[in-house]
Parts: sequence; C-alpha cells; structure tokens
Amino acid sequence: MADPYSYIASNRNRYEKELTEFLRIPSVSADSKQKPAIEKACQFVADQLKSAGLATEIIPTEGNPLVYAEWLQAPGKPTLLVYGHYDVQPPEPLELWESGPFEPTVRDGNIYARGATDDKGQMYTHVKAIEAWMKTVGKLPINVKVIIEGEEEVGSVAIDHMLPSLKEKLACDYILISDSSMFAPDVPAVTYGLKGIYYFELFIDGPKRDLHSGTFGGSVKNPINALCEMLGKLVDENGRIQIPGFYDDVVEIDAHEKKSIASLEFSDDEYKKEMGVHELAGEKGYSTLERRWVRPTCDINGIFGGYQGEGAKTVLPAKAGAKFSFRLVPNQDPAKIEAGVIEFVRRHTPPGVTVRLVNHHGAAAVVVPLGSPPIEAASRALKSAFGREPVYIREGGSIPIVNSFKRVLNADSILIGFGLNDDNTHSPNEKFSLKDFHRGILTSAHLLEELAKI
Repeated sequence: MADPYSYIASNRNRYEKELTEFLRIPSVSADSKQKPAIEKACQFVADQLKSAGLATEIIPTEGNPLVYAEWLQAPGKPTLLVYGHYDVQPPEPLELWESGPFEPTVRDGNIYARGATDDKGQMYTHVKAIEAWMKTVGKLPINVKVIIEGEEEVGSVAIDHMLPSLKEKLACDYILISDSSMFAPDVPAVTYGLKGIYYFELFIDGPKRDLHSGTFGGSVKNPINALCEMLGKLVDENGRIQIPGFYDDVVEIDAHEKKSIASLEFSDDEYKKEMGVHELAGEKGYSTLERRWVRPTCDINGIFGGYQGEGAKTVLPAKAGAKFSFRLVPNQDPAKIEAGVIEFVRRHTPPGVTVRLVNHHGAAAVVVPLGSPPIEAASRALKSAFGREPVYIREGGSIPIVNSFKRVLNADSILIGFGLNDDNTHSPNEKFSLKDFHRGILTSAHLLEELAKI
C-alpha cells in the first residue's frame, strides 16, 4: 500500500496545475464586482475538500460564504481545525506587474499571481496533505475539521459574527494556520506571536467646492494642508506614536526573549538591500527585528485629495483624506486605542475644516505559549520536511481570527508559514516558492502524524 509521502512526491505536477487553476480566480473580497469570482473560489475549495474524502458543505453568511469540511473517525485522538482564506487583496497598481495578477506564471522556481502566498498557496498545502492520507491510508491519523473563509482581507467580519453559533461545529483541540512567512529561505519557523491591528480612515472637508489656489489661497483652509498637519503629528522624531495613552499597556519583552531574537541570523545591511532602501527607520532604542515583531507601529496606508492628473492644476481642493493603521502588541486594548485616536483627532483638527473618522476594523495581538505539545509537534513536522530545526519567531502582521478562535473555541493556534519576506504580499508581483509549496504539503502531512502522538 502506498504511503502519503510517496503519494505527495508522485503528484507534484498535478498539485501545481491545481494551484494555477485556483490562482486564476480573481477572488478580491474588497471589490464587489468580483462576487462571481468569490463564489467560484469558494466552490473550488469545496470541490477539492470533497474530492479529498471529507464531508463538505458551503455555509452562507451575510457576506462571503464559508467552506466547512470534516473527518471525525479517529476516536481518542485530538481534533485539529485547519483555517485559511480563499479571498485575496486587490491587485493594483496593475502596471507594476510583470505578468497578469490572475495569469499565474512560473519564473525562477516561483509562481507569480495575486494570492500565491496569501493565502491560496499556503492554505492549499493542507488540503493536499489531507488528500494524501485519505487516498493512501484511507483515513487520517487524527480528527480534522477545515474552515476556509472569504473575507480575511477585509476584516473577517462574517466568520467573526458567526463564530459563537459555530462554536460546537468548530470545537477542536488545536488550530492550524499557514498565512505567514518562514524566517529566511530554507529556514522554517514556528510563529508564536502576531501583532494586532486597528485601521482608520480620516475624511476632511473644507470649502463647498474646489477653489482657485491663487485667488482664494491664504484665506480658506486647504484640506490637504490640514491633513498633512494632522498626520505629521502621529509619530514624533524618535518614532514614538503620539496617540494619548498609546503606550500605557505596552510591556517590554523579557531578557530571555530579547536574547532569543538577537541570536537569530539577521543582517540590517542585507535587509536594507532586500527592501531597496538606504536607511532603516522606526522607534529608537530597538533592533530592527524588535521593531518589526514586538513594538507597536503606525503607518499611513493611503492618502487622497486634490488634482491627480498629468501636469499642473492650481487647485485648493474641497476634500482630502487618508487611511492609516496601527499594529498593536500584547496587552494593548483596541477599544482604548480607538478612544485615543478619537481624542488625537479632536485635539489636532485645525480650524476651518471638519473631519470624519471611520473605524474599519481592529483586533488584539496574540502570543502562543512555546514548549506546548502542539508546538513541539509542529517543530518535528517542520524538521522532517525541511531537514533542519525550525526557529521561533514573532510576526508583524495580523490574523484577527486567531484571537476570536481563542476567545470562542478556547484553543491555541499553530502558526507555521511557508512564505518568504520577499513574496510581495499585498504588492505587485506576489509570488510563492514552488519548492516551499511542496515542502509545506510534506510538513502538513507529517504534522497530522505528529499530533496523533500527543
């Protein structure tokens, strides 16, 4: 009888063809025009799970549907919930893509397409690992449930609202999520911490119409000028965020974790080269990895207003706006951060304009305890697939559902990513290493076996 690992080795080409088909679907959750693509991607995932041998259903929501699947025929063994998402970020700016964002193209061992690493390629590794066990052994080493959503890139609103009603259906011992990165090429990692997030949009209104900047400039407040004044006060010259009460609950990492982060092979010079910058920036007094992983941050994500066309137009615009977000660390309360932002806007709104602040979404940070049996199982699985011990890292990104799972299901998440830091997640030319795609499938197959030993 064939074993799952031989099956995985013999189906590499098919896996890549299926991934290519999946990546062709423009399932952009932020774009209402792509609703048919959302439904197509959802059905693709459901068909794959059903074909793998799991009982599968599509769960309607007020937003995009969920795909749920299960195999629960391993009495006495733990239950693993696999989570992922089939929606993707918008592909713009399109002109910067070397090949079409939804025309998957292989170059230098990487597959380029929107969603390649976030999260279609990574999520699909677990679907194929489940299939390998079912098609060879005819059963799984443990009980498995799968929940795949279609709104992660817009805040996971539907699944978050439905989670209490799905508590019994999704009950599990552990949760497996692959939506992050390894530490470096060929260096696998277990992620034990994620930052939280709070995302805002600020709208500023000035005169009732656009004005001639020569005729009216100096007498009417320019909304873009006002916006720049306000945004410029968010962070001081030392990289400290100026929201009232922002650092009240931030706890410094202990000496052991600080030493552990410092021991990782990381070069500021190599990082600058990889990012294409001459200097690094951020909060003074902390290393680059500390700023990325364990310190809160603030970034302006978009800014709009005034004339955007070719050439010059001397306009004093009627409106302006910006999108900005904060990455939060453990102990920071998103509700407290929101109150601080509201107070900041109130204090710093210049006379002559009116403002409107919109809160898009927020989530707290999370840290998973190291040394637990599931984390040790993940480490063994990664070593089997990659041939080396993994390192332990935090991640500057956010996966809001992790906190919701902990709160409702009372289960910790196993976070093992197979992407790389240069995969251009959320940017043009997103990619995923096919070597790591296949090693991800192997890792997942080993993990099912390792969790059965707990």
